[in-house]
Amino acid sequence: MTHQQMLSFAIVTGMMVLFVWGRFRYDLVAVLSLLVAVLVGVVPADKAFEGFSDDIVIIVASALLVSAAVAKSGILEAGLNRVGPYLRTTQIQIVVLVGVVTVLSAFVKNIGALAMMIPVAFQIARRTNTPPSSFLMPMAFGSLLGGIVTLVGTSPNIIVSRVREELLGEPFGMFDFTPVGIGIALAGVAFLAFGYRLLPQGRKGAASLDAALDIKDYVTEARVTPESDVIGQTVADLHRLANGEVKVAAIIRNETRSSSPLPDATIRENDVLMLEGESDALESAVVRAGLKLSREHRQPETDEATDEIGAIEAIVGPNSILAGLSAERIGLYERFGVNLIAVSRSGERFKERLRTITLRTGDVIVLQGNFKRLPDTLRDLGCLPLAAREIRLGSARRSLLPAAILAVTMVLVALNILPVAIAFFGAGILLVLFGSLTLREAYETIEWPIIVMLGALIPVSESIRTTGGTDLIAGWLSSAANMLPPTGALVLIMVAAMAVTPFLNNAATVLVMAPIAASFATQLGFRPDAFLMAVAIGAACDFLTPIGHQCNTLVMGPGGYRFGDYWRLGLPLSVLVVVIGVPLIMLVWPLN
Repeated sequence: MTHQQMLSFAIVTGMMVLFVWGRFRYDLVAVLSLLVAVLVGVVPADKAFEGFSDDIVIIVASALLVSAAVAKSGILEAGLNRVGPYLRTTQIQIVVLVGVVTVLSAFVKNIGALAMMIPVAFQIARRTNTPPSSFLMPMAFGSLLGGIVTLVGTSPNIIVSRVREELLGEPFGMFDFTPVGIGIALAGVAFLAFGYRLLPQGRKGAASLDAALDIKDYVTEARVTPESDVIGQTVADLHRLANGEVKVAAIIRNETRSSSPLPDATIRENDVLMLEGESDALESAVVRAGLKLSREHRQPETDEATDEIGAIEAIVGPNSILAGLSAERIGLYERFGVNLIAVSRSGERFKERLRTITLRTGDVIVLQGNFKRLPDTLRDLGCLPLAAREIRLGSARRSLLPAAILAVTMVLVALNILPVAIAFFGAGILLVLFGSLTLREAYETIEWPIIVMLGALIPVSESIRTTGGTDLIAGWLSSAANMLPPTGALVLIMVAAMAVTPFLNNAATVLVMAPIAASFATQLGFRPDAFLMAVAIGAACDFLTPIGHQCNTLVMGPGGYRFGDYWRLGLPLSVLVVVIGVPLIMLVWPLN
């Protein structure tokens, strides 16, 4: 072993120890590892930052944007309403979520399938008070299991197929992976339905501030438009549509108010509904029912193309000019250019229209306006802004566009028309361009610590290859495999591919390991198919770290996971893959 190889292995080993220890945040560990690798010379200075231009970085960031846009669109609500009553236990929820992701991943890129289902997981978690961390890692692992079922499910399968063509003159077919892949995927999903309990309880993503500021009794107005889905339905139907999270406090029809309407009261076109609930639940109900927030159709003004319209929560201060006045009397929109879209007053229900509510000191209000002007407007009004958090009320719109863009993206990837990175990058741009996400939301959606970690780790892990470390590992494997029976050699090849993938990417692992496996099979007088399959499955099934596959990385921030959380669930799943996979490979692809 050369001096450079020893340094490279030492840096990677030290980095893994720090990750598992958890004393320092993962992005700090990553950048420190990169700095040390550059200083000792195993990563050339001119290549230190090449990781930030790697496709994986673009894929993860873009997938987060697409996922956020789909969640904001409200298109998933209809499906959830249909299956929601049947998802009563965490176990059933995990089976459905993981099962859907696994099936989708067999036919589309697994990162796309996972991105599409993450918002669904968050919706179910919110409705059932289940930590999202119970869902997200099993879903990421399910996406990897589904990828091994077909040729197009994951990159290692495609690369192994190409290697087989170079060696034997014929590539693997579209469904050559299916018999082995389905067996492993079914066993994996069954394990995850119970194994999720191995995850640490109480992991929370970065959005915990929203829960801390959760205000349950906002009141807002929404008008029933000709396109509304609730025309002709009852108040009870609307309550069910909102899963009981929003109440109809009053119906205003032809300026006549019906306070505390009965559950069987019928909703008609042009009715104004006084809705009460938490801000996200209100927005969700408005989008699902096809209502329109009642703001007298006034749109806040923008000065420049980069200006954004948004909402902010604030408290009416003791010296506020709003105290003792209503939005209508003070001319809130005419004088200050903002709309009052919700009011909350602890322990009190409002009996008047939103614009005529006399505000008091201590009321919590939601104002909509030009983000650039809102700070000055709040100061002029004498209101105190609450800590910054995303307020969707008044911004989200029911739309098929994000789902359509995601579907087209996955088709383009599945048909190899565009590379994954370009397809998802383009999808992110289109979603911002068409207004599904604002630029502010786009930047806030991306998990920047994850991006920094990936960009810094790629050159460090690549140093194992550039210093000749992978060739050294290959020599060790060949020596060890020569002393084993065929089954043992097959297990060794699969386990080695699993172990190497976190330090390379899965594609690089296949490129390194596949020729070694084929050569070893030839030396023993065996057909190489079984060994190539073992390499593909081992490289695709990285369950031990968040850095070996972008699906694992994608859920790290939203799930609030730590580096050491992955092996808790991933290690027994990896053992299961080997125990199930090796016999299936030998059955479907005989050695002789």
